[in-house]
Amino acid sequence: MHIAIVTAGGAGMFCGSCMHDNTWAMALRAAGAEVTLIPTYTPVRLDEEDQSRSPVFLGGINVYLDHALPGWRRIPRPLVRWLDAGWVINLATKFGVSNDAHRLGALTIEMLAGESGPQRREIDELVEFLANDLRPDVVCFSNALLVGVLRRLKERFAGRVYCTLQGDDVFLEALPEPYRGRAIAAIGERAGEFDGFLVHSDYYRDFMSNYLALPVERFHRITLGIDLTGHFGQPGERDNNPFTVGYFARICAEKGLAELVEAFRILHAKHPRTKLKAGGYLGKQERGYFERVRDRAGELGEAFEYIGSPATHAEKVEFYRSLDVLSVPTVYHEPKGLYVLEALANGVPVVQPAHGAFPELLAATGGGLLCRPGDPDDLAAKLEELLLDRERRLALGRAGRAAVHARFDPRTMAAATLAAFGGTRAPSDQCR
Repeated sequence: MHIAIVTAGGAGMFCGSCMHDNTWAMALRAAGAEVTLIPTYTPVRLDEEDQSRSPVFLGGINVYLDHALPGWRRIPRPLVRWLDAGWVINLATKFGVSNDAHRLGALTIEMLAGESGPQRREIDELVEFLANDLRPDVVCFSNALLVGVLRRLKERFAGRVYCTLQGDDVFLEALPEPYRGRAIAAIGERAGEFDGFLVHSDYYRDFMSNYLALPVERFHRITLGIDLTGHFGQPGERDNNPFTVGYFARICAEKGLAELVEAFRILHAKHPRTKLKAGGYLGKQERGYFERVRDRAGELGEAFEYIGSPATHAEKVEFYRSLDVLSVPTVYHEPKGLYVLEALANGVPVVQPAHGAFPELLAATGGGLLCRPGDPDDLAAKLEELLLDRERRLALGRAGRAAVHARFDPRTMAAATLAAFGGTRAPSDQCR
């Protein structure tokens, strides 16, 4: 089976969806499938080996110029195609190219218009590559915002086309009106033409089925998996002094770093020999937010440390191993939670809000505690429980580590995917 995964680059940042799609492609190849990982908008940025082999399609510079300069789309395509080169796009991202939904409302509507929008020639190039050059058995888009390509693709491609949903609503809800309503309506109108949808949790299946008014029977749940290379930490192997709470995710308001700092201030007031270490990508548009968080954490002194964004997989693993517990108290309802699995893979238990996919992840792994969403006192109390009860903390770490290595590995994810695509049989509890 030949599978084409059309992923969306993260505009120069480490992106959870890109990480997932890259690991997914690697796992499917290891399972015997032929896989082509196709980046769109920008190249993917990863801390593991890049599995993409094709050029960037729907290059972000040209897509934006088609939107901003009506005359641009009349320039012969060969004269502007060089702007889709990965190195050119990567250079542009260093000068403030943004994927901030607040600024992209009109462009989003244009892209969703597909064959009738100003980016139609870029869409036709991707369709030509998929239908004529690549000719896979299955195409899978990494998000519903690529649905503008679907109608033209269905005209030229006889195979099945799926869509992975992994946080689409977060972007859509950030769009200002009237773009938000128009975008949701446009996706709902076209999304029914997909042959099916892939999700990683029952929560997100039910939510997106209702959000886009799609039959729940058309959804396949695919077990989330991570690249376990190097993730062999054992619970308690460090036994930190001071006790160290960690955060590892993109630095932004929706991921909840400010909420964790508030909870940690409560914990630190009672237990001064504690530390909070934060890591993750910090984009230019989020620097004001981070400065406000750092100001709020000022009284903590050296007890709060931001280590930046680890550049390699090994550095990321080393960060996890330096923690006693991880917490990323997202404000939005998380559909995946890769950082939960990465922490647990190293025996580091987690404390997460009781919403989104987190209750399912912790029920499946036994690797942590749930707290009341938006309640820093309860989050602090749960962190304190793990500080005071070492044996419970280690037991949670052991349970989480065993579960992730046994059931959230790339092989399980690939088997469930091939079953959904009709390529093989998956364990009965892995795909519904």
